[in-house]
Amino acid sequence: MAVLSVSRRTVARSVRALGVVSASAALAIGVAGSAAACDITEFSAEAKCVGDKGVITVTDKDPAGVPATITVFLQDKQVGEQVVKGTAEGTTITFEEDWKPNAEYRIHVDAQPYVDEDIKPNLVTPATACKTEEKPPVEEEPKPTPSESSSTPAEEPEPTPSESESESTAPADTSSNAPSPAGESNLAETGADSNTGLIAGIAAALVVAGGGAVFFGMRRRGANSQR
Repeated sequence: MAVLSVSRRTVARSVRALGVVSASAALAIGVAGSAAACDITEFSAEAKCVGDKGVITVTDKDPAGVPATITVFLQDKQVGEQVVKGTAEGTTITFEEDWKPNAEYRIHVDAQPYVDEDIKPNLVTPATACKTEEKPPVEEEPKPTPSESSSTPAEEPEPTPSESESESTAPADTSSNAPSPAGESNLAETGADSNTGLIAGIAAALVVAGGGAVFFGMRRRGANSQR
């Protein structure tokens, strides 16, 4: 009887130990499963440039490889949608989006039954665009050539001999045939000038004075003779 009771106790202890081990194993498996499940922190987004074009990339580092649908929005307008299956090293998908500087994109992840939310914070693009706008070249004003800058003003044409002869011809030649007054011709011949009239007036006054003196002298002489 004593041997039988010892065997029952041993079996009961073994069963209890097995139950504890099984429970511990189940708990460990559950924790491991929860740790390996898809999570929003395993997703990241970035705005990049490929040449002079802008793109948006999303990377999924989910070791469980749960398929996830990635949707990109710009101001509630859908830009694109793709499905990604992550890996421990990370799987990256690319959206061809020629983004503008400082633009804000919302990226949603749907990996049922684990994730159904946006990547936080929203993606803000760089302040510099991928392709800079080319400024039109400034047109330089053409510089004058030495021949143009050193050119002298055009000289006035000199008069021809016929024109100079016609201009130098005095109108006196045309009027020389016309008769001129006698006084003017005499003055021109003797070389008299404007003082001739003054001299003539003085001479006439002297003649008048002399005539008056003669007249009074004759009267006095006649009066003396009558006495």
